[in-house]
Amino acid sequence: MKIPAVPGFDQQAFDKYLKNTGWLFLARIGSLIIKILAGIQVANYLGASQYGLLSYPLVFISFFIAAAALGLDGFVTRELLASPSKKSAILGTSFGLRLIAGILIIPLAYIIYVFFGKNVEVPVGYILIASGIGIAQSLNIIDSFFQSKVQGKYVMMVQVAANLISAFAKLFLIFIGAPLLWFVWTLLADAILLAAGYLIAYTRNGHAPREWTFDRSRAGYLLKHSWPLAFSAILVTLYMRIGQLMVESYLGVNALGVYSPAIGWGESFYFIPVAIVTSVFPALMNARRDDPARYQKRLQDMYDLMVIFSLGIAVVMTFLAPYIYGYLYTPEFAEGAKVLSIYIWASVFVFLGNASGQYLVAEGYTKYSLYRTGAGAVVNIVLGYLWIPVYGLQGAAYATLIAYFSATFFILVFPETRKQGINMLKSLFLISLIHKITKR
Repeated sequence: MKIPAVPGFDQQAFDKYLKNTGWLFLARIGSLIIKILAGIQVANYLGASQYGLLSYPLVFISFFIAAAALGLDGFVTRELLASPSKKSAILGTSFGLRLIAGILIIPLAYIIYVFFGKNVEVPVGYILIASGIGIAQSLNIIDSFFQSKVQGKYVMMVQVAANLISAFAKLFLIFIGAPLLWFVWTLLADAILLAAGYLIAYTRNGHAPREWTFDRSRAGYLLKHSWPLAFSAILVTLYMRIGQLMVESYLGVNALGVYSPAIGWGESFYFIPVAIVTSVFPALMNARRDDPARYQKRLQDMYDLMVIFSLGIAVVMTFLAPYIYGYLYTPEFAEGAKVLSIYIWASVFVFLGNASGQYLVAEGYTKYSLYRTGAGAVVNIVLGYLWIPVYGLQGAAYATLIAYFSATFFILVFPETRKQGINMLKSLFLISLIHKITKR
């Protein structure tokens, strides 16, 4: 696959690393189309109220799933790049830690929901079903292995296959007139399908999970260095999902059913920064080690790319939102068009946040990831508390938009990371991109 030349960017890095991103893009685009088509049918079939009941368990359990990941995904990729000969110990230890954490979140989620979810209409059984996702996702550590090898095509095959099966299963449930409970089970089934796919891809490429070993000393090392990332992931989930929980709390489950599809549309594009940063992370680490000047240039290139993609998406989706909801959804979802036209602009800050997050990992500034996501969570909670009762679903969308901006640019507060914040501002206001073009 030939990568076209982009003026001002490092073409050598493009050719080597963005080919892998191309595979990831194919995976996510295929998954995106499949999920959107099936998701629209499910929403229209269930209606706003029942769709809200289906959305709530996944939103609630997302905090626990983030905790069960232990912040290991990106960190394990870095460890595999640094010590490829220790693959078995790194993967085995990481899998063991995530499996234990996945088991522990089930009773924890149950206890917290029983005590704090008394006024929520969602049955506790739905929460228990969704909480099993943490166990299934322990095998997602294989994804980190493929990323360290720059082998995104295997991720593509797994994700597309799993999402095809999932989509057809949901359409079949609609065809037979299945009750809501069956759709709740698909939340867990989706995670199991993905985990099974990763395991099959890993074994078919000549690797054997039975060779994995659990090393206690390495477990301590991994937890010691990844816990800030784990806590940061919880806070990221908090400021990404707290809006939905607050919508249910203030406006009811029917409003959540309207709000969730709009959020899903906005978040469906978040694969783009993830695909880019996971593919170029090896390039960043190599440049950081061998050529500091090139390292800084690659960081700036990455910020510019994020802005190009995200602004394009935001403009197009703002224009399309009324047509999407006018033609694809039933009238009870109509307010979602306004929510989407607001929420989609958060993608600009999500894209930049993903890019700068790789810088923080590369430099070992994991504590700053913690601080900035904490700031974003606080902003979202405070603004949601003030705006949702007054402005409804649009208030929730604006609160999340400002929270994402606050979290992304919170690195301006710290002297060590301020330069990167300024570089992101140069990209955001197109200063860096214009400079690249005019230098030609």
